[in-house]
Amino acid sequence: MKTISILGATGSIGTQTLEVVRASAGELKVHSLAAYSNVDLLEKQVREFKPEIAILMDIGSAQELKKRINDLPVKVLTGMDGLVEAVVANNIDTVVTAVSGRIGLEPTLAALKAKKNIALANKETLVAAGELVMKTAKDNGCSIIPVDSEHSAVFQCLDDKKSLVKKIILTASGGPFLGWKRSKLSKVTKEMALKHPNWAMGAKITIDSATMMNKALEVIEAKFLFGMDYDEISVLIHPQSIVHSMVEYIDGSVIAQMGVPDMRLPIQYALSYPERWPICFEQLELAGKTLTFIQPDEEAFPSIRLAYKCGKKGGTLPAVMNASNEICVHAFLAGRIEYLEMYELIQQVCGEHEVLAADSLEKIIAADLWARERSEEIITVGLNKV
Repeated sequence: MKTISILGATGSIGTQTLEVVRASAGELKVHSLAAYSNVDLLEKQVREFKPEIAILMDIGSAQELKKRINDLPVKVLTGMDGLVEAVVANNIDTVVTAVSGRIGLEPTLAALKAKKNIALANKETLVAAGELVMKTAKDNGCSIIPVDSEHSAVFQCLDDKKSLVKKIILTASGGPFLGWKRSKLSKVTKEMALKHPNWAMGAKITIDSATMMNKALEVIEAKFLFGMDYDEISVLIHPQSIVHSMVEYIDGSVIAQMGVPDMRLPIQYALSYPERWPICFEQLELAGKTLTFIQPDEEAFPSIRLAYKCGKKGGTLPAVMNASNEICVHAFLAGRIEYLEMYELIQQVCGEHEVLAADSLEKIIAADLWARERSEEIITVGLNKV
């Protein structure tokens, strides 16, 4: 039995992780559940899975939860201190980092320092602080198993001879606007961007998929997860979302991992690794399927190009790109900026940033905060007016 802590328990990945727990036939035990403010759902989860610790980041929500579950022997915590306490307990084997955004960085580092393995569903952690996170994992003998379907696919396709790998090929569905030109994208609304053709995900990652910033972040994440150069990482559009990614070897062989577009499969693999458990969910049937692959349109969706530029520059610049994107996505969802303005704003903030070495958590957080404040300032006053 593995004992796990789930950060982001009420979100899309968190709830699907708990589905995997239900289907695991006693192989998984939940030690702690953390969320931001969803009292109703977290209460239901606590009563079903009976963790030792429950965390709500919002103080008022944590107080409400404490009142509701005072009949249970569950410790209720709040804030970042609560997240950290939830991941360092002696009896935890694996921490599922499924919170959205840079907020996952501090508890992930704390868990690694406490020698916990990480099932990573929070790509922003490695985008913001890839070198620091991977070094911390290595220094403490910990594994970071990717939960993102694309990185899980690469992880499964790699053998022990990384020196023989020529290229990692990350696939992308293309999102809801595949084939659209930039002029047409000026008419995109929030409702349109939230309708992903293949995946059921949270709002933030769904918008990132619509702008292809999700794939941009995954390029940077892949560099750190697999120790590859950016020139050895490429992206292909695969609208069917059946081939989740591929690895090309120097002899020309291409190994692909395929499956239905269901996040429970990579979640289960990350939690069962190095074993494989019997399938409990939908199974892939290839008969009658057509698989297509096309190059991404970087003129209509320039986020991938920006990611390569920021990744190669390195230092604190990827953290700035990620932080500015988080602010832009929330502003777009709130109706404060237009769809196309998201990329323009992120590019402007990245261009203004004075890049420093990302060799400490303090520098990374400072760059992150600067990018958030600068992005908010631009949104408030008007793009290109500040």
